[in-house]
Amino acid sequence: MSTFSNATWRKSSYSGGDHGSCVELASAPGVVGVRDSKNPAAGHLQIGKRSFAALLCEIKTGRYDL
Repeated sequence: MSTFSNATWRKSSYSGGDHGSCVELASAPGVVGVRDSKNPAAGHLQIGKRSFAALLCEIKTGRYDL
């Protein structure tokens, strides 16, 4: 059974409406799942929670042009 088979997937409230470029996140012990909201059947990435937290910090500081 997949770690995320019964997970609750969430996307940002800023994504609402017709915005097409959205990711969804789910949490499991020790990892975060990330998937494309338009194609959830395509699978997901699993990222360690520490690595995910570090990535969010980098994004918030503007290191990446998102």
